[in-house]
Amino acid sequence: MSLRSSVANGAADKSFSSPPDDGGQEKQKKLLAADAGHFSMIKALHLADLITELNGFCGFMSILSSMRYCLGSPTSYGPIYIALAFIPFGLFFDFMDGKVARWRKKSSLMGQELDSLADLISFGVAPASAAFALGLRTPLDTLLLSFFVLCGLTRLARFNVTVSTLPKDATGKSKYFEGTPIPTSLGMVATMAWAVSQGYVIGGEKGVLGGIIGDELSWWGGVHPIVGVFVGWGCAMVSRTIHIPKP
Repeated sequence: MSLRSSVANGAADKSFSSPPDDGGQEKQKKLLAADAGHFSMIKALHLADLITELNGFCGFMSILSSMRYCLGSPTSYGPIYIALAFIPFGLFFDFMDGKVARWRKKSSLMGQELDSLADLISFGVAPASAAFALGLRTPLDTLLLSFFVLCGLTRLARFNVTVSTLPKDATGKSKYFEGTPIPTSLGMVATMAWAVSQGYVIGGEKGVLGGIIGDELSWWGGVHPIVGVFVGWGCAMVSRTIHIPKP
């Protein structure tokens, strides 16, 4: 999660003392509301918004690479390595959009929404897709992976609603994140990359890391205990008591 929402809310707070300087938000609203052709929305996008789109692009390409791995041999690790590598690139663009927004002093209400949607793809759906590709494929596994994604979705929605009410520092930025930010899922991405390098994948020489509880041929298909990490991560994201200081 980038700091763009802080830029937007900081601009909104300052608007009471200096109405003309809204970081370009009013101009963007007018451009989005204007009925001026099929591609008029492109004119409303700021440079930071386009960088956010690259975050979403990386997440989607990661998902496709995970799907490609599922179609091939379990020991052909190229596609899954590519899938895992796209996610840190998404984090790079997630950081850069906030830096560009502050550099250009251009806040964007649309950019805040784009940022949340791109984060959900890159740091929620993409890691869950990679975990599925690596072997967490039983019905209970997929249900618990869905729980992780939904926690990320809920966490991002809560952030957009509450960011203006969180305590601010002298620059107008929120002092902390409420719950762990969704990009922290890169910790699990790094663990999955290590697991692949050691052969801990479905069909690999060592099987899925941590094994399985139950019979894969039963009606419920068993469950891989390692999926509990995703459940715990999801709970940490929606926590109200965990406060992560902002850099």
